[in-house]
Amino acid sequence: MSAEKRATKSPSKKRQPPSDKPKAKPRRKAPKKGAKIEATVPAKRSKVTAVKESVVAKPALRTRICEMFGIEYPIIQTGMGWVSGASLTSATSDAGGLGILAAATMTFRELQEAIAKVKERTDKPFGVNLRADQADIMKRVELLIREKVRVASFAQAPGERVVRTLKDAGVLTMPTIGARRHAEKVQAWGVDAVIAQGQEGGGHTGQIPTSILVPDVASAVDIPVVAAGGFRDGRGLVAALALGAEGIAMGTRFLLTQESQVPDHVKKIYLDTAPNGTVVTKAVDGYPQRVIRTRLIDQLEKASFLTRFPRAALNALSLMRVTGTSLPELLEEGLAMRQSQELTWSQLAMAANAPMLTKASMVDGKVEAGILPTGQVAGVIDEIPTVEELLRRIMREAHDTLERLGA
Repeated sequence: MSAEKRATKSPSKKRQPPSDKPKAKPRRKAPKKGAKIEATVPAKRSKVTAVKESVVAKPALRTRICEMFGIEYPIIQTGMGWVSGASLTSATSDAGGLGILAAATMTFRELQEAIAKVKERTDKPFGVNLRADQADIMKRVELLIREKVRVASFAQAPGERVVRTLKDAGVLTMPTIGARRHAEKVQAWGVDAVIAQGQEGGGHTGQIPTSILVPDVASAVDIPVVAAGGFRDGRGLVAALALGAEGIAMGTRFLLTQESQVPDHVKKIYLDTAPNGTVVTKAVDGYPQRVIRTRLIDQLEKASFLTRFPRAALNALSLMRVTGTSLPELLEEGLAMRQSQELTWSQLAMAANAPMLTKASMVDGKVEAGILPTGQVAGVIDEIPTVEELLRRIMREAHDTLERLGA
């Protein structure tokens, strides 16, 4: 039983003072190497179906993004690089949420194939996450338009030209932001919605906690705001709606589902991570990024730039090969990043660290050679459900929470 659950059941017990040293959560016995991690969610189909119908009838749970994106539940699966493939994306959309393909780490051909696979598996709306500074961004934009993809999401401001092109073609745009001023800026460009990610979120993240960021952004813009950073269940969904959001976006919670392509032994590390077992570091690529604290992270933080730079340069070349980028395109992309984000050349070299070190863990399963991006919420997750079970459970919990509150 997790610490959070114990605290809920026995509020009278004294809490131990916080420790700087991560404490392991009590877990089930580790599965044998190569064994599949099974879901532990009880399958009560008749009850789930009955609650599902009553949930849909709750006006508070049928928000603007449901109508806008054509989805049943106000739940979005974020476009996590190397993680959000066709299987996870189609499963999320088919279950009633909005699945988003992670195209930032795909070649153009891989993106074409992934979109085709999603369409083969579901006829529900889905999205594609893009990097606005990629050399072939407009080619990718045209692909989304041609394939009639419902939503284009971005991990950074996409630029007015990209937004306008997508908007004119009927593709909705939704960038992720970490500050009120960023939301105001992209709204002026014409984006349709924003994901406001708080500091609790995984991967590259800002400095403002979700509980402060979301209401601040929601009061500043007229477009729908989706809350991200620290969400995993129906209580969190209701809390996000109370803060002014129109739904929630989750990465880590979807990473820890059966449809996620992350190797099982890597998922086990996430399950064993304590709530204080993550760290926000700039040692990977020069930007604040939340990851699981590992020996590699400690080594990177202690290393000087002179010792990190050779590895970063090699990662830049590896990233070029993996994504099918030519050297001229890599230089063009680097110049664009340097101009738009005001990066130094040393920061540009380090920028390849994050995707390649993430690939080492999430694709190759070489945990000792890679990084494990995660939200703090990993510390309170202890099972691997299917996506359908997860979404229905979240909506059931949201429904029960609203009933408890008299809503």
